Amino acid sequence: MTDLVPALQDAIRAAVRVLLDDPAAESAGLDPDTLEVGVQRVPDDKPGDYGSPIAFALAKRLRRNPAELARAIAERLVAPAGVARIEAVGPYLNVFVDPGAFVRGVLRLRGALAATGRKVVIEHTSVNPNKEAHVGHLRNIVLGDALARIERAAGSEVEVQNYIDDTGRQAAESLFAIGYFDAHYDGTSKYDHWLGELYVRLGQAKEADAEAIEAGVAHVMHQLERGELRAAVERIVRAQLETCFALGAEYDLLVWESDVVAAGFLQRGLEVLEQLPTVSRPTAGKYAGALVMDVSAFLPGLEEPQVVLVRSDGNAMYVAKDIGYHLWKVGRLEGLRYAPFAEQPSGAMLWTSTPDGEPSVAGRTFAHGDQAVNVIDARQAHPQTIVRTALQMTGGGRDEDSLHHLAYEVVTLEGQAMSGRKGLTLAIDTVIEEAVRRARAVVLEKQPNLASADAVARAVGIGALRFAMLKSEARRVIDFRWEQALSLAGDSAPYVQYAHARACSILRAVAEAGIALRGADTEGADWSALGPLEVRLAAEVARLPGVTAQAAEADAPHVVAQYALDLATAWNGYYNHRDVHGRPDTSVLRAEPGLREARAAVVAGVRDALARALGLLGITAPEQM
Repeated sequence: MTDLVPALQDAIRAAVRVLLDDPAAESAGLDPDTLEVGVQRVPDDKPGDYGSPIAFALAKRLRRNPAELARAIAERLVAPAGVARIEAVGPYLNVFVDPGAFVRGVLRLRGALAATGRKVVIEHTSVNPNKEAHVGHLRNIVLGDALARIERAAGSEVEVQNYIDDTGRQAAESLFAIGYFDAHYDGTSKYDHWLGELYVRLGQAKEADAEAIEAGVAHVMHQLERGELRAAVERIVRAQLETCFALGAEYDLLVWESDVVAAGFLQRGLEVLEQLPTVSRPTAGKYAGALVMDVSAFLPGLEEPQVVLVRSDGNAMYVAKDIGYHLWKVGRLEGLRYAPFAEQPSGAMLWTSTPDGEPSVAGRTFAHGDQAVNVIDARQAHPQTIVRTALQMTGGGRDEDSLHHLAYEVVTLEGQAMSGRKGLTLAIDTVIEEAVRRARAVVLEKQPNLASADAVARAVGIGALRFAMLKSEARRVIDFRWEQALSLAGDSAPYVQYAHARACSILRAVAEAGIALRGADTEGADWSALGPLEVRLAAEVARLPGVTAQAAEADAPHVVAQYALDLATAWNGYYNHRDVHGRPDTSVLRAEPGLREARAAVVAGVRDALARALGLLGITAPEQM
């Protein structure tokens, strides 16, 4: 059986088509193939398992009574596999599933969706290479990494890029600070932390020695532009990557700003833009001598629809360079060269752009995305809109909407805005260390003799951090507070992880009892013995493919986080269920033969769905807690 919801939607469309084929029917130009059919779970206190209000949606267009229309549709419905009957209850269609057939169908659902043939290029992290990454960067890293996992599960080929701004002022200041203070790294702290301290000190020193510092930083910037300090910046990047790897994030390609500049993407992008009728060089007015792009046809209502690409003095605006860079992302430009950079914890190779690399890599093609997704904070919304508009005006890539901006709001620290220059930050490394320490204390309190306590503490602590950044919509501000972010109860990763561990515990006992689980084909299972409680639990499991597709379509990892909480809650409710006499009535091993095996298979399905949902969020699912 396929996922029941789309199967029901197709069955309802087919019934409507039969209804409209009646010569006496008034179709009002309705096309059943494009009909949006809502199918939802029925509340626990209402009859049925699924329901559809389709009659309401059609009643006005067909000028018929919704209750009468619901009955007419129900009479023509051919129930898909797993459905016992479909009834019209007033204006609603109520669907009653066959418990055994439904549950077995859910257990046969594939974990991943079919390949789409699309490639998505996701850029995230992109921390300035001048200091350690802080909690503000944590949200970016975790959002981008989770989206990459979700897109892969939804069937897309995914390439994750990390943009390194190695020609910027921040990197120049930190590198200049080393010589300015005659500092020598002694290894007592992590390299990027040591450099971050120098960066803050330099900012303070500007009050007394601004002119000399400015001259020195300018000199270092010129060295960076000439590629003379690449190795120095690489050392910083490697230290920052240690933090990212600790969070579970990995990448396919590092793209260096200096390589983008050297590849001429700015000029080549401008050449593409200058072919457009909407791009011109005015000879009079306030834009005289500048290269401007009129975006009014794509972005109506703007107070100023003329976007300056190159000023009259010949200096290009940053957005112009960004447009050229994104033309490369979608395969319209070529020019970077590649080399291996580092082996990542998973064993996957991280590649980098580099002047002395190869123009191609055997077995893979970088960039050439059908769609690019940039994980950048919401303050960059306007520039990202301009880049997306420029791509659309040039024909973009193979996808009509070739650039998405996953915009997220800022993370504040205990109510205060963070500033790297002022030293008002909280390093991700510090947060990880504290999260694991707190998690370990809780784990050992509950299970003092747990052999895997260290590994579980790390999974729980980092899981709590990641979930804290993912459970809210990206557009909501997060105020990072220790107690909330590291809570091991409530709407948190540990809550879901514990639900998974509980299922694993039951399944270990099942294995010790000699029961071999094979999903829907588990030997000895009496599927007809299952009832509404198992149906409700299986229905939550069945939602995962649809949730995955929805999260990928909307660039919304929080949808998966909420699903994980819903499934954990449903499983805990099932586990703790009592009959009318207050006695537990969902035990697996104490159930009679047949029902025991069927329930064990359902628990295995729940365990797998919880693990997959956590995996989509980049969170480990421990088997013991």
